[in-house]
Amino acid sequence: MTLEEYNSFCDGLGQTEHVVQWGGSHVWKIGNKVFAIGTPDGEQLAACTFKVRPISFHILKEQPGCQGAPYLASRGMKWIQRFSEETLSDEDLKEYLTESFRLIGSALSKKKQRELGLID
Repeated sequence: MTLEEYNSFCDGLGQTEHVVQWGGSHVWKIGNKVFAIGTPDGEQLAACTFKVRPISFHILKEQPGCQGAPYLASRGMKWIQRFSEETLSDEDLKEYLTESFRLIGSALSKKKQRELGLID
């Protein structure tokens, strides 16, 4: 996946914010909470970090091309870093990014969810 494709996909989820921080990572947020971190390698996406459900974490962390996200997973958080397409294709990655967006969005306060139009 190219960096442009990654950024375009995350932007298309709606109600998102994009910042470049932490040494040039493309960080996507909803309600000021991170749901995806893309590490670039030139025009390509070298790695992508995202939140997952506990069962997905336990499965993906052992798969080729994936690992528990550095820093986050070591603190007990259920975040995966995909660094190659060995297990997750770009289409699979998009599904996980969408799920990460939903997981983070649903953890926001009800007031914030209403402000963002996530609930009525």
